[in-house]
Order: sequence, then C-alpha cells, then structure tokens
Amino acid sequence: MATDATGGVQEHQLEQVVVRFCGDSGDGMQLTGGQFTTSSALFGNDIATFPDFPAEIRAPRGTTFGVSGFQVQFASTEIYTPGDTVNALVTMNPAAFKVNVHDVEPGGIIIVNADEFTKGNLKKCGYEPDYNPLEDEEFLTRFQVFQIPLSRLTRESLIDSELGAKAVDRCRNMYALGLVSWLFGRPIEPTIDYLNDYFGAGKGKPEVAELNISALKAGFYFGETAEMFPVRYKVAPAPQRPGRYRRISGNEAAVLGFVAAARKANKELIYASYPITPASEIIHGMSRLKHFGVRTFQAEDEIAAICAAIGAAYAGDFALTGTSGPGLALKSEAMGLAVMYELPLVVINVQRAGPATGMPTKTEQADLLQAMFGRTGESPMIVVAPCSPADCFDMAIEAFRLAVRCMCPVVYLCDGYIANGAEPWLMPDVDAIPPIEVRHPHETNNPDGNYMPYVRDPETLARPWAIPGTPGLEHRIGGLEKQDGTGNISYDADNHDHMVRTRLAKVLKAADVIPPLEVRGPDTGDVLLLGWGGTYGSITTAGDRLREEGHSVSTAHLRHLHPFPKNLGDVLRSFRTVIIPEINLGQLRMLIRDRFLIDAIGINEMRGRMFRVEDLVSRTIEIMNR
Repeated sequence: MATDATGGVQEHQLEQVVVRFCGDSGDGMQLTGGQFTTSSALFGNDIATFPDFPAEIRAPRGTTFGVSGFQVQFASTEIYTPGDTVNALVTMNPAAFKVNVHDVEPGGIIIVNADEFTKGNLKKCGYEPDYNPLEDEEFLTRFQVFQIPLSRLTRESLIDSELGAKAVDRCRNMYALGLVSWLFGRPIEPTIDYLNDYFGAGKGKPEVAELNISALKAGFYFGETAEMFPVRYKVAPAPQRPGRYRRISGNEAAVLGFVAAARKANKELIYASYPITPASEIIHGMSRLKHFGVRTFQAEDEIAAICAAIGAAYAGDFALTGTSGPGLALKSEAMGLAVMYELPLVVINVQRAGPATGMPTKTEQADLLQAMFGRTGESPMIVVAPCSPADCFDMAIEAFRLAVRCMCPVVYLCDGYIANGAEPWLMPDVDAIPPIEVRHPHETNNPDGNYMPYVRDPETLARPWAIPGTPGLEHRIGGLEKQDGTGNISYDADNHDHMVRTRLAKVLKAADVIPPLEVRGPDTGDVLLLGWGGTYGSITTAGDRLREEGHSVSTAHLRHLHPFPKNLGDVLRSFRTVIIPEINLGQLRMLIRDRFLIDAIGINEMRGRMFRVEDLVSRTIEIMNR
C-alpha cells in the first residue's frame, strides 16, 4: 500500500526485498552489501545473503571476468534464501550491468553509475559499437532505470578532501550505499560505527573513516533531496524469538562450532589445512582464536595437512582439517589411513564447482559420492552436512560428537553457497550445549598386562582412545590390517573380513544417536521433496509455496548422510513420489535408490548457483502432472 510521505514521496510497505550490489572486484561491493545487510539485521529484518566473487584474481578492470556481486534479501517474515529475481540492482559499471541485468524483475529498479557508461567501457565488456543500453528505449521502458553520476557526485561531495582523487574515487561505494539506504529506509549509523572502528581505531586512519562517512551521508541526503525517486520502500521488522542475534556466515559459524566442540570436551583444537577457495576463511577464523586453545597449521600441501591432523588425533587432541573438492581427492589416501587407525578426525569439505579446478568461486554439491566412497578399499566414514549458515555451528559440534563416540573420521560436507552466505543467528546459551564425553583409558584392559588397543565398546563398537606415553598402554599402530583385539599386523583372511565388517558396523551404529528425520508439511501425501546441504532454503520455500497453492507436497532435509536417520525409509514410503533436487547429476538419488529401492526422481542443475525457487515450483508441478 502506498501512503504520502514528506516531500511528496510515496512510501510503499513491502514484505520482502532483494537488492544486489555489483561492480568491479575493486569497487568494494562485498563491503557495501555486508554493511547494508548489517543495517537490515539491526533494524530487525530477517536476512539471507549470497556474495558472488570473481574467480580471477586480477581480471582486467571493467571486464565481465572481474565482476563482483553481493545479494541480500531482507524481509518482515521468515525467509530461507537470498531470493530469486532481483528487485533492485545497483551497478557500478557496464560490465557489472551486463552480467546481472537479466536477473532483475520486470519493472524492477536499476541504479547505474552513469559516469562509467563510456564508449570505451561499453566496448571493453563486449557491447556492440555505438550501442548503449541506457539509450535503448525498449530497455528503459522495461525497468525503472535511474542514471546517476555516482563518480561525479562523490567527487563533488568530497571536494574539500586532501587525500587525493584516488582515495575519493574509492568512496563511490559508500555514496551508493547511502543512497540505497535512504531508498529502503535503512539506518546508516551502523555503517558509520563500523567505519570509525575499522579505519579509526583499527588502522589509525581517522581521515579515511571521515572521508567514507562523508560520502555515505552525501548519498543518503542526495536520495532525500534530489526528488528523483517517486517511491520510497519500507520493510517492517520480522517477528523473532527473544534472544541475542548476530549476522553470521557459514564459515564463521563452522569456526565457532568446532571451537565450542573442543571446549565442551576440554580439548585443544588443532586445525591443519592448505588454503583453498571457499574453505580458506576457516583457517583465517581459527587463527584468531588462539586464546581458546586453538592451534592452526598451514601446511605445504593437502596431504601434509591431513597427516598432521591425524598425528594430532593420535596425540589426543581434537583434530580438524579442511579443504574443498580437489583437496579432498588429495587427502583420500590419508583418510583411509585414519579409518584404519580408527581415530576421531573431522575433515571439512566446502564444495565448489568441479571437476579439477572447475569454477572455484561457484557453488556445487557434487562431492557426496567422493565423501562416501572416494578411498581405497572399504573405508566407511560418517558424513554430515549443514543445511544453512547458522546450522554450520550445530553440525560442527555434531561432527566431533560422532567422531569421538564412534572413534572414526567424519566428513563435514558443506558447500560454497552456505559457507559464504549469511543469516541472523540466535546465539546459543553455551552452558546449555551438552558436554562431549571423552574417555581415555589409564590402565590396561588385559588381565595378562598387555594392552589391547582394538578391544571394542559393546555399545558403540569403538576402540579405546589411548594417549601415547601412558604407562602400560603402549601399542602398535599403522596402515596395515589389524588383528582383532591386539592390533597386531594380520594377513589372516577371516580376520580381515571381520575387521572390514566391524568398521562398517561401527559407523552404522551412529544411527542410534542420530535424530529422526523431520517432515515439513503432512506426514503422508503425493510428493516429498527431499534434499541435503545448501538446497534447504530453496526446497523449503518451494514446498511452502506449493502447499499455499493447494498441492499435496511436503519437504524433508537430510543433515546426516551416512548413516541415514533410522526413520528415513518409513518417511520415503509414506509418499507416492519422492523428488530429490540436487546441484549435481543425482548422487543422493543414487544412494536412495540403492538403499531403499525407491524410484526417486531427480531435479538436477549444475550452473554454479543454487536453485531458483520458481524453477523448483514449476519443475515439481511438471512432475506431478506427468
């Protein structure tokens, strides 16, 4: 509904808005989007974000290869995705415009930095000679296009600065942020506080902070006084459970979760890794938490990293190593070694588009079968997968809880979509998180005095976790097959068969403590949309929309992929049709068909991005109408 506002500007109340900031990789779009998100979160909106990075480190400026973007959806209701179509696009140059304009809804807002739409820049990003989209009448009638000379206005607003033209031009993103903040009723005070803290207290450059703040205010007041925008938009705060919230990304949540797990077990945490996109932020976060007993080790390669982590696990520490898809392949032999050792180890895989180097900054979830089977021999491991940025915290704790209980490696299977995305996180009561029980033997378990390292707990089938150097608990360890009980090297055929089956049975017994799969919507019906990993938001939103349209559709999401929850088979058999959307060619579908003999139908894409909700809705209806 529109209402009169001061100055003749109309105000429209909206339920949710999707805004995307885009520009060259040096234009500060991630900072701009992040600060807009923070302001929206502090205002009380529910938020979901997704940053889009260029893969090239130094792409030529003004080319489509170097475009960086940040999308945020903020709403007055609970949301699960950063949104499908863009309601408002802020673009700093023609290349960013060309890459992103096709995602804007008809009638949507496009704010362009008109100063950058020169013949040279248009040619650089691939437009035909003598063509300028800002002069195309068909284009101008399709969208609400606001051509604003952001570069010139920023310079004019900072004309008294003594920091030079280069420093002034770097403030264009803050001018744009101020303008968009006014347009959508976002407060600019949180950004002012951030700039003062980051440049002033953090780097001792108060003059840089003041320059950016001046540009931010100038953009805000331009929106207020220019009378260019006939409508201003409002999105009311969303209802939230009481508590303290913070904006958190998936990688940030994972860091806090793994540290919390170590504290809950009174253990030091060792994180050994080799930098790789999009997992690198985890080692950055870990390195800042030394005061919580966290030690980080940046190895020379992926193999060295996991071997160091295995050594830490053998020594009795909480051991963690992280990577992305190509790195997981390199770690595979050592992962098999950890299976043979039967030590608690967590291996993080933040999936990205492959194969090989693939598209490093784009998301995918095609490493499920690699996590399940990508090792020599029968090497069963537990596999868990968070479903949202905030859920990364809970599943990090779950990964270590299962690793210690079962004395085996666990793969924590994240993906770039939720690792880089962000949402509000209700900060937990740390005291309410259950402790992780760790038992280290202090005396021999053999009446004859010789320690038996592979005598198993009858409930969990886990072997003891003996700390090296404990008197009387000396034992042999290595990659060769173990004799049951003693741990001595054995080539006996029957023993090998027994040990292989026992290691699998131990992993499968983890299902005893895995929570049952929950169904959103009716417990029985026509269609179940089943997902895992980062597809949670799209599948959940699509399911809700389909039920609102009168369709018998329910959704369920797997966070434990090996073993599956015990009730999964009963859930699957309660629906006439099971549809599994995945950002791969059908890996979970293959496992479901093999395990439960259910002819599940796949919806599969590999475009380097998450499903659009509208695509899932239409594809599901198409399958239902066959």
